[in-house]
Amino acid sequence: MLKTLIKNAHVISPGLDLENAFIAIEGRKIKQVGAKKIADKGFDTIVDAGGKYLMPGFIDVHTHGALAYDFCDKDPQAVFELAKAKLQEGVTTLLPTTLTVSGEELKTAARNAAAYVKAGSPYAKIPGIHLEGPFINVKCCGAQNPAFVRKPSIKEVKEIAKIFPVKQITYAPETEGGAKFARECIKLGIVPSCGHTGARFADLKAAYRNGLRHMTHFCNQMTPLHHREIGMVGAGLLVEDLNTEVICDKIHLCPDMLNLVFTRRDLAHVQMITDSLRCSHCKDGYAFTMGGLKVLLKNGEARLVEGGNLAGSTLWMGMGLKNVHEITGIPLERLVRTTSWNQAIEQGWGKTRGKIEKGYTADLVIVDKRTWKPAAVFVDGEQRI
Repeated sequence: MLKTLIKNAHVISPGLDLENAFIAIEGRKIKQVGAKKIADKGFDTIVDAGGKYLMPGFIDVHTHGALAYDFCDKDPQAVFELAKAKLQEGVTTLLPTTLTVSGEELKTAARNAAAYVKAGSPYAKIPGIHLEGPFINVKCCGAQNPAFVRKPSIKEVKEIAKIFPVKQITYAPETEGGAKFARECIKLGIVPSCGHTGARFADLKAAYRNGLRHMTHFCNQMTPLHHREIGMVGAGLLVEDLNTEVICDKIHLCPDMLNLVFTRRDLAHVQMITDSLRCSHCKDGYAFTMGGLKVLLKNGEARLVEGGNLAGSTLWMGMGLKNVHEITGIPLERLVRTTSWNQAIEQGWGKTRGKIEKGYTADLVIVDKRTWKPAAVFVDGEQRI
């Protein structure tokens, strides 16, 4: 069994801020975490973190693409390239996220994910996929293609899940059968999430009674807060146990809104996501199509050519963490749970992933304190960057 020592690390984990620390890894698991010096003898590999941050590997439950690839591409290589890009960002587990496209395209994406896992998951881990649509509100499509919007169908979900596990579904709870759909998803072990929705607070409460506890990219493409109808934004501020996704690029939500969310919400129910597109890791001026719609990356913002709607981001998770830390001043030991452990808990992995603690899987990222970019990444105890 391979034994690895990471020393001279500034360990940041939920509830833990430990400088000049070490982590001992045996095989896939963390064996020991401490601040005292430890002998180098007996380890197969020794990594000197040089005082950099050592954090739990990021978990991104909402990401579409990168490196000019999208998860819904027919090319099976797209999944490999997305997982490789995410690994470079310090993401050790991801849920590749679909677009609102045809049923056959969704099945193709599922087959490609299955092929990636069959090939040994050489980059970041993919335990399942996130269906963003097609069961959304046609009036709240954002950058999703309205031509493919359809009513919630648990039958279609089951067909996709036979090919590869579906872990999360973004849908509009106000659609016909929307409240019941949440309960059907939960029976299948799928996290139902409200997003791309024109729902009223009453619609949310009906789905909530059926088990819905998740909101997709909070504030974006959902009913705003109004003093006579609080909508989905109001629900996200009022209902404490809604697991609220947030794109922390300071574009999708302005700094003041990020400050409001992170200082007023229970951090146990906030999840940072990237919602990254194929233009992530690409240069400004990159043009592409998304579900048949033309998109242009300009000044770091990905927007539809027609209408100008924001289409997603080029955000890296570490930069989102940096943004929120600088805006709010919240200590990293509290904030870091929103990049990993919260996601793990909701997906049922909270006792094995998302923390730096004895017995947890050694999914780790070493982050440069100056650039906030990964200097090294470990998946199942193996250094892959």
